[in-house]
Amino acid sequence: MAVYGLKSAWNWPPAAALRAGAVTPAAELQRLRDEFQQIAADAAALAASLSEAQFAWKPSEDAWSVGECLSHLNVTARLSLPKLDYAIAEGIRDEIYGRGPFRYGWIDRLTVRITEPPSRWHVWSPMALLPIAGESRDEIVSAFQAFQDQFADRLRRADGLDLARVRVTSPVARWRRFSLGAAFAVIAAHERRHLAQAHRVMARPQFPR
Repeated sequence: MAVYGLKSAWNWPPAAALRAGAVTPAAELQRLRDEFQQIAADAAALAASLSEAQFAWKPSEDAWSVGECLSHLNVTARLSLPKLDYAIAEGIRDEIYGRGPFRYGWIDRLTVRITEPPSRWHVWSPMALLPIAGESRDEIVSAFQAFQDQFADRLRRADGLDLARVRVTSPVARWRRFSLGAAFAVIAAHERRHLAQAHRVMARPQFPR
């Protein structure tokens, strides 16, 4: 079963508007660009309010600090971008273009929904995506901002492609493939998820003030 849009996680227009084609590819891409821009601004504001010690503070030995939440997102972005590049290049080469509105399958929609915060689903991060030790606050935040710009660039490159038919391979599971539109949506939702986690760290009573 396929349905229009990824509106289970996004506040898209009503179904009637979707069927009428009101959600154009340009609007979908712009929505995603706006999301990555907002994520970049939220992360910058969060980091600017913290000292190095606060940024690195861990609630427990096996829990992540604010810095580790962002470092994990940087590692994920570093592995995801080549997958996006390959999919976009393949879509252009094979002329997989589309005018939308695009139809996304239920697995793509479910993945977006369970990734978007707040979520009751807890997923352990694979070893390949664990935070990098020893990075400074400035290094982590600078890399994070650069990755948001790179995601925006890939959205520009994807303009005109069929966001539902072009497929992207997961950076950690070769058997898992997303539609291009869902891949961007999952990345944005995943980033919001860990920014929310960082805010929960800061809300701990033991967090250094």
